[in-house]
Amino acid sequence: MGDYYKSDDLDKFATMGEEAPELWEKFMQYYGAVFAEGALSAREKALMALAVAHALQCPYCIDAYTRESLEKGADREQMTEAVHVAAAIRGGAALVHGVQMKNMINKLGF
Repeated sequence: MGDYYKSDDLDKFATMGEEAPELWEKFMQYYGAVFAEGALSAREKALMALAVAHALQCPYCIDAYTRESLEKGADREQMTEAVHVAAAIRGGAALVHGVQMKNMINKLGF
């Protein structure tokens, strides 16, 4: 059985616009605007995207934003730190949801 995620599939991303070209164009305009230089640098945005890619666990995004981060001047240390930020936020989110568990335990009278 082969891998479900094939890195070559990332190159096929644009085919998602074949059946809905107007929507694809709107998405690409928005996407381009989001990643344009602004209050945040392109490098900062690439690092943010890399962290989010890890939090979402999207292998295509991890590949894309690893390349993008390197191309925008980030180094291994910065990229690794961004991944740790994602891990801390994801872990913290799981832990804080423990409050919901505690609330339910109390509600049920245990």
